[in-house]
Amino acid sequence: MKKSQGFTLIELMIVVGIVGILAAIAVPQYLDYITRSQLVPAHTGLQGFRVRMEQYFQDNRKYDCDGALGKSPSIERFDVKCEKTDNTFLITATGSDGRVKGPGTPFSMTIDHTGARTTTGAPSGWMPSPANCFVARKGSC
Repeated sequence: MKKSQGFTLIELMIVVGIVGILAAIAVPQYLDYITRSQLVPAHTGLQGFRVRMEQYFQDNRKYDCDGALGKSPSIERFDVKCEKTDNTFLITATGSDGRVKGPGTPFSMTIDHTGARTTTGAPSGWMPSPANCFVARKGSC
């Protein structure tokens, strides 16, 4: 009797099937993890901008985006827009690059002079309910 060496086609197909099943589970989880990691700069950046606006208000008795944040405030992978009056401000960060730009609706978060944090836009499945917080993972804060 001849001694067989190597793998049979059935054995190889079973291994490929198992690897395919594991990849089908792992890849979406990994992509969600990458997206969540790209949201962190927006969370911390908006909080930091709020602190700088409050410090400017304490010194000058009015809010001023250019004075507190500079001419072009920036957050990695997000476009930042600041709207203000003398007594109020609203800072918005909208995803512009990477996974936060999202297919369809990009991530968009705001913070105002009262400290209210709001998610105003997110791709399907990511929007928390209610949206009175910064989104941190699919469907929750």
